[in-house]
Amino acid sequence: MSTTTTAGHLIVAQLERAGIQRVYGVPGESFLDVLDGLHGSSIETVVTRHEGGAGFMALAEGRLTELPGVAMVTRGPGAANAFIAIHTAHQDATPMILFVGLIPVADRGRESFQEFDINAWFGSTAKKVVTLDDAASAARVVDDAIFTALSGRPGPVVIGLPEDVLVHAIESGTVEPRTAARTEPSAADLAGLEAKLAGARKPLIVVGGEGWDQESSDALAGWASRHGVPVLADFRAYDAVPHASDSYAGYLGYARSDANARRLDEADLLVFVGCVRADVLSDGYKRGLDAVTVVVNPDADLLGHFGRLDQHIPAHVAPFARALAATESAVEPAAGWLAGARADYEKFSAARPDGGTGVDLAVVMEILKQEMDDDAVITYGAGNHSLWPARYLKHNTANSLAAPRNGAMGMGIPAAVAASLAYPGRQVISVAGDGCFLMNGQEIATAMGHGGKFIALVVDNGIFATIREHQEGHYPGRPSGTHMTNPDFAALARSYGGYGERVEKAEDFGAAFRRAVASGLPAVLHLPQDPTTRSPKTASN
Repeated sequence: MSTTTTAGHLIVAQLERAGIQRVYGVPGESFLDVLDGLHGSSIETVVTRHEGGAGFMALAEGRLTELPGVAMVTRGPGAANAFIAIHTAHQDATPMILFVGLIPVADRGRESFQEFDINAWFGSTAKKVVTLDDAASAARVVDDAIFTALSGRPGPVVIGLPEDVLVHAIESGTVEPRTAARTEPSAADLAGLEAKLAGARKPLIVVGGEGWDQESSDALAGWASRHGVPVLADFRAYDAVPHASDSYAGYLGYARSDANARRLDEADLLVFVGCVRADVLSDGYKRGLDAVTVVVNPDADLLGHFGRLDQHIPAHVAPFARALAATESAVEPAAGWLAGARADYEKFSAARPDGGTGVDLAVVMEILKQEMDDDAVITYGAGNHSLWPARYLKHNTANSLAAPRNGAMGMGIPAAVAASLAYPGRQVISVAGDGCFLMNGQEIATAMGHGGKFIALVVDNGIFATIREHQEGHYPGRPSGTHMTNPDFAALARSYGGYGERVEKAEDFGAAFRRAVASGLPAVLHLPQDPTTRSPKTASN
């Protein structure tokens, strides 16, 4: 029913009706009426310490739950700081909504304080950018944003909120939330796929994207296991299917095994489920280009897909996986095709000591596998530190990884905060590089303020290791601009009121991890690493 309210309060009411549980943000004077609407709301206002942190938290919530994450920031400077999360959500195809407070309508075009062009800034990297110029349409605009963020290829929606429009008194109410379709494959789609599978001797399934749940993950992995088809994960989509399944054969993209690179080239049928053949998984548009190609993806445009396409099935991953599991395909892969893939994966994921003078991360990962909960959520940002958890840690639970597929640094700690709030009963572990941690490590304060808890392993080698590695390859003996001076990370955690401990030797990690868990606080384990150790030892496969 309609009632007299303001646009700012109606925005909050519509978010409540949609089931949004949290909004992340840094307060600003340009959206005071929305903040007032949040006073006493069922929605928790998570006050972050930086707009980049707020954006990454919203992105992580969109990645790990069924609804878009929501962030709120103020005009020019706040929007600029949040831009990194919008770019990440766009390239990662993750649903999120960013509300941006704007200057009053009458002040536009005068180079007013903190004025910027919201369409010019975000138009190339968001699914939709809209400015609320009509107060009465506030509920409809919010509902449309949620629907758009979730529909088709998921992604970010940006909503501009002129501060004067927000306080307009209106006779309006919330609207019935629309439900984004979860498209199922048709009988003809499945028949076409069946025919291609029947003719394949070396089929591969590549999984990725959003929308997986435990049922669909288990269903696809089970079908693949029964029919002898290896399943590979797209870059940083390692939680799409359970690693315990004998159909799982590892991942593609940066730091993939040589065996999987060869397997991608050898395949005569590639079935991409939830993802496309993009540059990272194909080693820069070089691998897996000749095979018969099927793409299962709700995106009509197949944004980012390169090369051959023999069949497009416009379905979402969960209904497709369930439909596929109900079939008994006439697949007869080459002898040893799946067994060889699985054996190569087990060999590649068995940790080999890295050596060096610092903490050996390969040993740490082996200990962590024994200590961590099976359904733990793992987060990390970008950098060489992420190669160890990607290679050695196991994901057997859907929605257990939040990491940037576009390679954005600084996501790991905000994602850990969001994961701990979204899943308070699950263990959350973040593996952070020293450079990545210091981009948004201040969000430990946010966790302290809102009851979040996680354990962060901070790998301290004093350099931007990924870039240093490139320098050594292209400009040997000439390091430039890659050195860092670091704080005592354990002491820093304690200064926020959290738990902090420095671990000097890998064999001491297990006991330190248990102490961090027992603390019940956001925790940092400071792991000094030999700066000459760049990545996990390379396996012979």
